[in-house]
Amino acid sequence: MNDHFQSIEEIVKKSISVLYKLEFCPELDFQYTKKEYPGDITLILFPLSKKFKKPVEKIGKDIGHYVQFQLKGLIQFSIIRGFLNFIFKDDYYIHILKKMLNTNFYDLKYPSKKIMIEYSSPNTNKPLHLGHIRNSLIGASIAKILKMIGHEIIRIQMINDRGIHICKSMIAWKKFGKGETPDKVKIKGDHFVGKYYSLFDKIYRKEIQELSEKNDKSIQNSILNQARELLKKWETGDPVIRNTWKKMNQWVYNGFEETYKKLGITFDKIEYESDIYEIGKKIVKKGLKKGIFFKKKDGSIWIDLIKEGFDQKLLLRSDQTSVYITQDIGTAVERFKKYNNIDQIIYIVGKEQDYHFKVLFNVLKRLGYIWVNKLSHLSYEMVYLPSGRMKSREGNVIDADSIILKMSSIAKKKFIKKKEQKKSSEIIGLGALKYYFLKIDPRKRIIFFPEKSIDFKGKTGTYIQYTYSRIRSLERNFFKLCSLLNYYWSNIKFDTHEKNMIKILQKYPLILKKSAKYLNPSLIANYMYEVSKTFNHLYQNKKLIDPLNIIHSNICMNIIHVTGNVLKSGMNLLGITMLDRM
Repeated sequence: MNDHFQSIEEIVKKSISVLYKLEFCPELDFQYTKKEYPGDITLILFPLSKKFKKPVEKIGKDIGHYVQFQLKGLIQFSIIRGFLNFIFKDDYYIHILKKMLNTNFYDLKYPSKKIMIEYSSPNTNKPLHLGHIRNSLIGASIAKILKMIGHEIIRIQMINDRGIHICKSMIAWKKFGKGETPDKVKIKGDHFVGKYYSLFDKIYRKEIQELSEKNDKSIQNSILNQARELLKKWETGDPVIRNTWKKMNQWVYNGFEETYKKLGITFDKIEYESDIYEIGKKIVKKGLKKGIFFKKKDGSIWIDLIKEGFDQKLLLRSDQTSVYITQDIGTAVERFKKYNNIDQIIYIVGKEQDYHFKVLFNVLKRLGYIWVNKLSHLSYEMVYLPSGRMKSREGNVIDADSIILKMSSIAKKKFIKKKEQKKSSEIIGLGALKYYFLKIDPRKRIIFFPEKSIDFKGKTGTYIQYTYSRIRSLERNFFKLCSLLNYYWSNIKFDTHEKNMIKILQKYPLILKKSAKYLNPSLIANYMYEVSKTFNHLYQNKKLIDPLNIIHSNICMNIIHVTGNVLKSGMNLLGITMLDRM
């Protein structure tokens, strides 16, 4: 075997590729061996028997002998009723532990790809909310995971800084702002602008109600019509409107930056819709000339995607102002021009935009861009409150700043005794928030309970942080009571708890690969909990540091050390800071 650590699962996969001359090994079903049978890990043979049309006994023996040879007799195997059980000898546990002490243990360098990940991408008309937190945490974590296995990552944020929604907050501020600024009223910039966006909605709904009561369908002087006129002036480059727009957007950017800093979210590049929307319009107009798109009587430009299973889609309004998809077309084209050799672009956007991205990719395909297959949409589910879905108009949206402050406050109230430990309460609060969001598969909805997310018991970030601080405390105590030896690797016997700890730790590279493959940080998050839970069983059932048994204390010290490193590495991939003391 080479120096790079290979788990038994990987060796089994290789055995199948070699024995059956396959380029790609099929998905294998591993599980921990049932207590009533001898063994440590089990491969279910029935799917392989069906695939290769060979008896389970024959397949089991072939794989077992191959693995046994590769591991130089450090394992035994048995085949019971279609299950291949691998039995690890104590020397195999030492073999694993030694490998895990090497930094190559989780140094997984795949052939590098250049991958762009777009996430967060807010509008400049209101503050970031819980949905943005989920989006940003998923994006930042996936970027770290893919970078960990050797890919070149470009983290990008597209800011939706123009359009009718921006003009709504602008017109409300122009009409009712009375010269207010965030500094004057001491409100964070994004919250300040959001206040006027909400005011617009309140006024507009009141106008609609009044018109309905009068049975008047005219919206000539409505605030919505004024916002539309503002958008036309913006698109023609009106200097007064543009200055107001720049000023209000800057207030929002300042607010966003403050929130991202609290969350530890960063980007390599920031793009602005206002820089790209004209490019999208030009592409659409060229597509019209080529007959790819068509124009309706009112002058609006559309694409017919009925044959592809979609509807007709608007690409330019009758007044020639652009829509979301217009910008997205221009953005994709520009990215492939600007960044050389992009292998993949991943859009992290909520499930409600599934249809939008399917249409976008079909439009680009119709335009003849061969790189469209490099685009993918990672769709994630919504965040719900115990009372139901968040809705801006109903005023039940929780903004990111409020929840960050609340989480820190809960942590301080529950755990922090000293005033000078304010920083610890922020780390614990943020850790709880991030873990709560990332432990759930992105494709599943979240119902967010702030109080339940911070607890020393159960599947929480706090529990894992506490386990880690316990590990570092044990390390400190070891060096006070014992000395580090280099000659203890022979005649070591492990008990069940130690074996379970080593077995679960060796799965880390496999979990990393799987998480990267499926773009799913929840696999790492849940694994971190399993590692912590297994370690705490070991801690409760074993005297790990014993000055009267220095050799075994050294063995335990190495298990403790690897556990701490795995927890720190995995939680770092989730953007969670670990504390040496709690």
